[in-house]
Amino acid sequence: MMFTKSNKYDFDFVKENMMGPNSMKILEEVSESLKLEKGMRILDLGCGRGLTSIFLAKEYDVTVFATDLWISATDNYGRIKSMGLEDKIIPIHTEAHDLPFANEFFDAAICIDAYNFFGAEKDYLKNHFAPLVKKGGKIAVAVPGLKKDFTNGVPEELQPYWFDDMNLYSCDWWYNLWKTSDLVNIQECKELNCFEEAWKDWLMCDNDFARRDIGMMEAEGGNYFNLVSIIATKL
Repeated sequence: MMFTKSNKYDFDFVKENMMGPNSMKILEEVSESLKLEKGMRILDLGCGRGLTSIFLAKEYDVTVFATDLWISATDNYGRIKSMGLEDKIIPIHTEAHDLPFANEFFDAAICIDAYNFFGAEKDYLKNHFAPLVKKGGKIAVAVPGLKKDFTNGVPEELQPYWFDDMNLYSCDWWYNLWKTSDLVNIQECKELNCFEEAWKDWLMCDNDFARRDIGMMEAEGGNYFNLVSIIATKL
């Protein structure tokens, strides 16, 4: 991929606000499978410091509800104003099981590099995420994942870096979880091509989490990890 959209943004700004693999590049690839149109109302769940919300508003001229638990709405509003997007992005501070929106309020719902922390629950999609999207609207998720699910426990070389709620699974695992919902029709479930590029950007960041992940990615050695995208249509 050339990343013609995400490479337009100041890389120092992007690095300063990344919270994992470059979410703008992940979203750029995911959005190729969506039909986002001017004026749409989009839920950006788990938006972190707002990079994905800024990308959506800038590139597609949509209205974005930038929703996160870990980063305050006030913190994100400062970044939104600095980009001149205060009329396009509404920051929301809430937990993923307590989303303050009406059913069928959004034209599309997107979650980049966060859904694994809450969406691996059996009925999360049905009870909390899909109902918020209009019939015919798109639901798009991208998460860190595995090429193949671990069948004999976490490999020894990864154990020093592992924690219980990472919830890393394969494409097949996510597909099988989503296909149980009668609210969506799965459009695609695949590995993303931006894996190396998105991770390279993250490991260049000057923070303790990125520095910790350098060791993890060296131990992983290209053997286990990928990025999984799953896109569905609301029925």
